[in-house]
Amino acid sequence: MDSVTQFVLGAGVGMAVLGPKIGARRAALAGGVLGTLPDLDVFWPFEDPVAAFVLHRSATHSLVMHALATPILGEALRFVAAPLRAERARAYAAVFLCLATHALLDAMTIYGTRLFWPLWPEPVGLGSIFIIDPLYTVPLLVVTLWALGTRAWNARLARALTVALVVSTAYLGWAAVAQSIARARAGDALAASGFVPERLMATPTPLNTLFWRAIAIEGERYFNLYVPLLADRGAITVYAHPRGPASGCLAGNGAAATLAAFAQGFYRIEADGRTLAHADLRMGLTPGYVFRFIVAEHKGVRFEPVPPRRIASNVEAPGDLAWLWAGIVGRRALRPAETAAAVDLAALPARPSVTAVC
Repeated sequence: MDSVTQFVLGAGVGMAVLGPKIGARRAALAGGVLGTLPDLDVFWPFEDPVAAFVLHRSATHSLVMHALATPILGEALRFVAAPLRAERARAYAAVFLCLATHALLDAMTIYGTRLFWPLWPEPVGLGSIFIIDPLYTVPLLVVTLWALGTRAWNARLARALTVALVVSTAYLGWAAVAQSIARARAGDALAASGFVPERLMATPTPLNTLFWRAIAIEGERYFNLYVPLLADRGAITVYAHPRGPASGCLAGNGAAATLAAFAQGFYRIEADGRTLAHADLRMGLTPGYVFRFIVAEHKGVRFEPVPPRRIASNVEAPGDLAWLWAGIVGRRALRPAETAAAVDLAALPARPSVTAVC
């Protein structure tokens, strides 16, 4: 999740555990700082951009490492906050919960979080909430700002904090339910047309949990299905896109293999005649995927691996805001950036043959 959300979540947890002992403002500040610590891994000097991408949210986001770090950070907290010197268990609980809730919230996004590194290094990514979601953040932000403006802990703030934590947690539960509904609707719509994808996933469109994007993989093409929860199946729109050159074009390319594994098969290869770029389909909307890396260049008669480098994308396409709002309120609308790729769900086009360009 974004840094503001992680700070206010940490502040909320810090207040819940420490507020009665060290006051509202100090508890919010301590919790907020602890809640942002896991993201300091962005400053780690990774070997290359691909390593930075796939290894973010690993060691610093591991519940195992959080448990090991808790005594160190807990003693530091007790040192700077005198009322906690006789409250070791409370200080340790605050540290672990602030760190752990950061990682668990990140695991609700599609990026993935290595919660059990190094015991089990695979990332966990439910993908049920967008990386920025105001409806989750605002209740926690309100009580955090309230706490930062007052010193003493009081019953009104305690009640407001309880409400904020309950509401934000319930919203995460709703997001998981909504994801299941959206995926089921997309799967049913595809099945009704006789189409069985190799892979299917659903993740929310930006800033909400009422309008979802399902991605269906079929060989060298993929489909975006946009599913408004406040409408019936007839409001689903479908777009077919090529996944790029045959995967054999990148045989033996270590960076491409790493990215493909991290994307769990939800990726495309973009070719411009000179380079091959690897794009993660799960993050960003076609064609503005957030994570795209050049992994090969044309040299002589073939594409050769090169040190990977990340390339920028225009994440927002013209017309996206109006289209997004239409989907949120349950209206059927074609996305301008993909209109040329729109297909009829009742008559999906035949699977195309693919000719390698390498």
